[in-house]
Amino acid sequence: MKQKILTMLRESKDYLSGQEICEEMHVSRTAIWKVMEQLREQGYEIEAVRNRGYRLVSVPDVITAEEIMSRIKTKRLARKVVFLPKTDSTNLRAKRYSEDGGEDGLLVIAGEQTKGRGRRGRDWSSPAGDDIFMSLLLKPSLEPKSASMITLLTALSVSAAIEKVTNVKTKIKWPNDVVVNKKKVCGILTEMSSELDFIHYIVVGIGINVNAKEFPPEIEKMATSLYLEQKEKARVNRSELICTLMEIFEGYYEQFLETGDLSFVMEEYNKKLAGFGKKVKIMGEEKTEAGISRGITKTGELVVEFPDGSTREVLSGEVSVRGLYGYV
Repeated sequence: MKQKILTMLRESKDYLSGQEICEEMHVSRTAIWKVMEQLREQGYEIEAVRNRGYRLVSVPDVITAEEIMSRIKTKRLARKVVFLPKTDSTNLRAKRYSEDGGEDGLLVIAGEQTKGRGRRGRDWSSPAGDDIFMSLLLKPSLEPKSASMITLLTALSVSAAIEKVTNVKTKIKWPNDVVVNKKKVCGILTEMSSELDFIHYIVVGIGINVNAKEFPPEIEKMATSLYLEQKEKARVNRSELICTLMEIFEGYYEQFLETGDLSFVMEEYNKKLAGFGKKVKIMGEEKTEAGISRGITKTGELVVEFPDGSTREVLSGEVSVRGLYGYV
């Protein structure tokens, strides 16, 4: 009921009468009043005027399933949302939901993670209250080799969503980070359960540093937040950012399912690619090489040109890529 009332308040161009809500919801005015009080306790500013009704004045930076569902405009992704105030890892949770019959497009969001993970098993700091920790469950009809391209689509979507919601300009550090001023603001961890030629599910984990005001000393030189990077320091509404991200990603994802590759976004992605046309380090397990980043292929590999003029298409699972003198 709370979700439906929030949706009605958002969609109303004027005051929404209590009687109209009662007739739509088939509940009493007392029940409506109780929901309004619950919303006010969560930080929503709701104006009530006798003989006119209710009007939504302002919305807090709060993440709940009701808040997301009342504002999202996707067709099929994130049409079901699970919000967990605290969990081990949204990726782990999404995997469990999938194994229990969770539907394609399920979005799992946590207020706090105790075992957040990044690429190559690195820890991802996940304190409560400021940032976004979420995982999207996908069940596409694709070959397993195509799964890594979804990471690049996600990064492109995060970049576009951030720029739409804030005044912060972003770049993408291939293959799974979004950066601002050469510092990491988002990490993406894509995991998959598959057989030789069949995907059971893909879980796309997304962590975004949104409203954090500081970072531990060991990462403050390579991490930042949207709050810190804004010209005018103000909290970013995380639910708005989540919904914008899901709507943008759905558009890219639907095209990807039709084309089967990234040909339709190669030019856009390469414009966003941090280090494009510049020297980068290719850091493998056994050796590190230097070359020039020449952008991605239509299947998501990074093309690197070496000093002898040769080029190689680098796979994301093989190496880490960094700038010649730093993280980017």
